Amino acid sequence: PRSMLARRLARPLTTLARHVMTKAVVVNAGRLDFDGKLDFSRLHEACGAPVTRHDDHTPSPETIAAYAVGHATLVTKEVPVDVNALPDSVRLICEAGTGFNNINLEDARKRGITVCNVPAYSTDAVAQLVMTYVLNFSASQHLQQTKLARGDRSLFHGDEVNGTSAFEAFGTLPHFELAGKTIGLIGGTGAIGAATARLARAFGMDVLVWSRSAKDCESGTWRAARDLKHLLSESDFVSVHCPLTEHTKGLIDEHALATMKRTAFLINTARGALVNETHLIDALESKTIAGAGLDVTDPEPPLEGSPLYRLDNVVLTPHIGWKRLETRQRLMDAVAANVEAYLAGKPVNVVS
Repeated sequence: PRSMLARRLARPLTTLARHVMTKAVVVNAGRLDFDGKLDFSRLHEACGAPVTRHDDHTPSPETIAAYAVGHATLVTKEVPVDVNALPDSVRLICEAGTGFNNINLEDARKRGITVCNVPAYSTDAVAQLVMTYVLNFSASQHLQQTKLARGDRSLFHGDEVNGTSAFEAFGTLPHFELAGKTIGLIGGTGAIGAATARLARAFGMDVLVWSRSAKDCESGTWRAARDLKHLLSESDFVSVHCPLTEHTKGLIDEHALATMKRTAFLINTARGALVNETHLIDALESKTIAGAGLDVTDPEPPLEGSPLYRLDNVVLTPHIGWKRLETRQRLMDAVAANVEAYLAGKPVNVVS
């Protein structure tokens, strides 16, 4: 039976889509349905036939090509796809997410394969995660929990060895209200950035945005930074929201980090490669900045010996921004909507 959530999110299929069928394969369903709670029924309805699913998390390009044999629609989630290796049967690739740098669009165009994505399914979830980091840092919860995990209870009982009280111990931690603080959003005029701006303003924060379209905002929504240096030097929190391109790769490097306040925190929920990780680790270890909240890294996950796992001024999460159940169900239903629109001859969210 279909879940209540799926019924609520679902909408009727178009008349044409009801009469057109496509064989579809979800090549790494295990990455999407890792808890077994997703409802795929709307995707089945959109395709007009049962959907093949493989529960691999990260299949190789060769494996994906093998899975695609005999299928016209390919559903992928953040795994590299060798478009030229795909069988001729494939006519549509649906990336189950916002980013699509795992698919060579030029190769897809040459082969006449339509590629579409899902641009706005995780807007609220990611914006809420950004503010979770902000709230965490402002209340020094990351440092308090690190102390407790190490058996250090000085924040509760003081430190007899150093002769300090609990109040004196707590005084060494950053602890401040958000009203009047500035959050800088890099590339923050998209859906997630705008949602983050609304949440930040609800806490009384000043919002500063650096983006080509920042000056086009509604009056009072945010201030447009003169340039990236202006944003970095003025912000108490810097949150990255721009897409990953050849121009933005490594945008946050040693020079950018050195421009930030020593009391400022970096937050990245976009793409790991937007930040030069070596430079970031150096800045965190030297206390050039106060800390970082990272939901994405480069590579992802971090290598086994990465300092990111041990640094006490880092809050590290395993790319959870899109993983809430409601968010993932919305994503799968949006993929189904992409399929039905394509079958109706009116494709949407086309990026190729």
